[in-house]
Amino acid sequence: MAQKWLMQAQVSPQAWQFCWALLSPDKVPEIQYFGASALHTKISRYWSDIPSDQYETLKTQLFSQIACFSSGSKMVLTRLCVALASLALNTMPEAWPGAVPEMVRVFQEEGGGVDGRARCLALLELLTVLPEEFQTSRLPQYRKGQVRGALGREWGSVCPLLQQLLRRGDSPGAVKARVLRCLSSWVLLDVPLSESEGLVEDCFTALPDPELFDTAVEAIVNAISQPDSQRYVNTLLKLVPQVLSLQEQLREAVQNGDMETSHGICRIAVALGENHSRALLEQVEHWQGFLALVNMIMFCTGIPGHYPVNETTSSLTLTFWYTLQDDIMSFDSERQAVYLQVYRPVYFQLVDVLLHKAQFPSDQEYASWSSDEKEQFRIYRVDISDTLMYVYEMLGAELLSNLYEKLGRILTNTEQASSWQHTEALLYGFQSIAETIDVNYSDVIPGLIGLIPRISINNVQLADTVMFTIGALAEWLADHPVMLSSVLPLVLQALGNPDLSVSSVSTLKKICRECKYDLPPYATNIVAVSQEVLIKQIHKTSQCMWLMQALGFLLSALPVEEILRNLHSLITPYIQQLEKLADETPNPSNKLAIIHILGLLSNLFTTLDISKQEDESGEGTAPPVKTAPPPPGPNPVVVVLQQVFALIQTVLSKWLNDSQVVEAVCAIFEKSVKTLLHDFAPMVSQLSEMLGQMYSTIPQASALDLTRQMVHIFASETDNFPPIKALFELVTSVTLSIFQQGPRDHPDIVDSFMQLQAQALKRKPDLFLSESLDVKAVFHCGVLSLKFPEAPTVKSTCLFFTELLPRCSDVPPVARVVQEDGKLLLQAVLEAIGGGSSRSLMDQFAEVLFSLNKHCFPLLTVWLKEALQAAGFPSTRVTTEQKDTFTQQILRERVNKRRVKDIVKEFTLVCRGLHGTEYAAEY
Repeated sequence: MAQKWLMQAQVSPQAWQFCWALLSPDKVPEIQYFGASALHTKISRYWSDIPSDQYETLKTQLFSQIACFSSGSKMVLTRLCVALASLALNTMPEAWPGAVPEMVRVFQEEGGGVDGRARCLALLELLTVLPEEFQTSRLPQYRKGQVRGALGREWGSVCPLLQQLLRRGDSPGAVKARVLRCLSSWVLLDVPLSESEGLVEDCFTALPDPELFDTAVEAIVNAISQPDSQRYVNTLLKLVPQVLSLQEQLREAVQNGDMETSHGICRIAVALGENHSRALLEQVEHWQGFLALVNMIMFCTGIPGHYPVNETTSSLTLTFWYTLQDDIMSFDSERQAVYLQVYRPVYFQLVDVLLHKAQFPSDQEYASWSSDEKEQFRIYRVDISDTLMYVYEMLGAELLSNLYEKLGRILTNTEQASSWQHTEALLYGFQSIAETIDVNYSDVIPGLIGLIPRISINNVQLADTVMFTIGALAEWLADHPVMLSSVLPLVLQALGNPDLSVSSVSTLKKICRECKYDLPPYATNIVAVSQEVLIKQIHKTSQCMWLMQALGFLLSALPVEEILRNLHSLITPYIQQLEKLADETPNPSNKLAIIHILGLLSNLFTTLDISKQEDESGEGTAPPVKTAPPPPGPNPVVVVLQQVFALIQTVLSKWLNDSQVVEAVCAIFEKSVKTLLHDFAPMVSQLSEMLGQMYSTIPQASALDLTRQMVHIFASETDNFPPIKALFELVTSVTLSIFQQGPRDHPDIVDSFMQLQAQALKRKPDLFLSESLDVKAVFHCGVLSLKFPEAPTVKSTCLFFTELLPRCSDVPPVARVVQEDGKLLLQAVLEAIGGGSSRSLMDQFAEVLFSLNKHCFPLLTVWLKEALQAAGFPSTRVTTEQKDTFTQQILRERVNKRRVKDIVKEFTLVCRGLHGTEYAAEY
């Protein structure tokens, strides 16, 4: 309450009187601060309240208050300076043309018993907040440009003052620090670098002073990072030796473990290199200076210590290497060749440095890191990985040969044992490249695969990287299946280790997906090992699901009888478990177990697909492989589903109330239907019946989604049409009764229902010819659903109407209902555009309008006129004239949907009173 009252007080007309009283010397600083803040609020937001004949008085009062507080409370002084800055911005350049020189003059005059140093600090504070206040001010756009120009001209009087104060031997440290802050503030106004050149050079002389180091770094970095500064190439060339001269200070800092100093100097080098690499590369005669800067940045990349524990600097440099490479590659081929000669060796060195930085610390040290440090290190390694992948574009295949040679040397050198960290980092480099770049043409991969079994794996991190490297090479293995026998045993062995869960399972999944036609000889072994780890419950739920997907890929390539044999041994233990669970009284722990088993089955069926046994590569000149016709008899998945169908029904009957279990059951069938498509046909009538019973007892969205899937695939098949039609009519009538009872509590059901209806209209409009389907009621439910607050539901409903309206021509019941009640639909759409729905949905409503215009034009002309005649509809903010314009614009557009969307966006802004505001500009 107090906060609210104070805020109101600040903006009240009385604030002009009381703020001065609150600033009186007998008040405590907190009260004085409130007074100063109130003053700033009035000046910055209610400037128009001040008559112009009072500008002078206000200015004089502020000057005298700042003088009083120059040796008083720092926070009050700053607020008063901000208030005066705001006054200056509102009166420049007309009413107060020489604002800055006057500020300087007032504070340089002796008087008022205030000592010179305090006056100097107050002036610097005022000059510092002036550009900052400009950046956050609420000046209208045209004034912003004027004031920016005026401020730019004032730099001429600020710069000499700052230089004089920085160069004077007797200037106190506090004054110099404030000068540096003031420079930082002004360069953000894009002060030309050529004009601040001398001052920036003075900043370099401040760097050896520990008190001034941070503010000097900030000022230099801000000055050279201004987008405009690349125009001043001569100044940039003068800055290169300045930056290079910091190398000694940088080395000392690194030796003494002074992370802050090394970090600051690195920021300066990177700011110069990253912002201006192209401009500096173009100065060919100065190539040695720029190369020296690049090497200085390389030193920062390779700074000793482990990120983020003993150093935090190396990560600052990574973007520089992207930028430099991009700039080199953007030159024409002749100049590019020259640069590559100089910079290819630099990038090979960079790879060594990055792989060194990516190395794990000793096990003992790593164990002492916090989980946050480990996570930061993981992200840092991902950044290194991205950089290596990028560098590959410049260095190409030579980079892989280089890594391979190093790895070979380490693994075959018997004299000198090397650390696992070294091996891991080299493999990590390989994996980074192989994961995203097609290495199928690289001649070093066979050698690499040959080396992998020689690695003595005695450590989790190394084992993980070995796994991910094998996974990254899965596509290559598919082209060279003879190499599978050397890596597959490693993967199967790793499956039994819970610490390697993610890497081993995802690698097996990649191999099973890419190499499935080469895996039959290994299938028995893979299935046996997988079964064992599943029974021992070594992996977390999501890895178990991936493992099932891997097995699905694997089994897909086997002959049908083998698939059935493997499925039988794989699934039987789970079926037995499920039978036991189905008998128990429902409770939370057996619910989780049921969902887990159903999840395993649906993940297995997601990838188990025998229909695609043809040559998938489609590349090469070899004649296509003649595939045997699919085996006669039912699909193995259907065989299994038919065997467990009764059991699933039992589980369902107990758990119908639980949406998660129902979802898990629906998922099994949905995944199977998606994978098997028409092979699923034998199950259609059984499943349709079960779905109908389920939905009639307790309606749930997942059942509607599965029905939609069935309609999509089977509604147009003569044999399967009767059960699908019966199911569609049943779920529609059940949902209509939900609408009668009040659908607001079930936005998910309404959403899925609308999607189902849209799918039916798209795939099989005949469903709407049925006597038992109440088309009128479905239409009315749609109109009601358009008013739901949930965006996904509204989107699905708009989709339903855009599928329904084109059917006016060929489905008589649809034509009838649109003719009788179409005006209700239009009114709902207009209401939404008028402000009833979120602005993010306007494109969807525009599509419905476009559809009405295209398919019901004569009716729409009458309805629009009638609907918009009502006063205050669809919004009190629109005039009759604006409504007429809108009507004409809409009726004119029967071809250009994009244009209708623009018209609707425009009109909705008018209806909401947002037209022409900055809020609308972001739209």
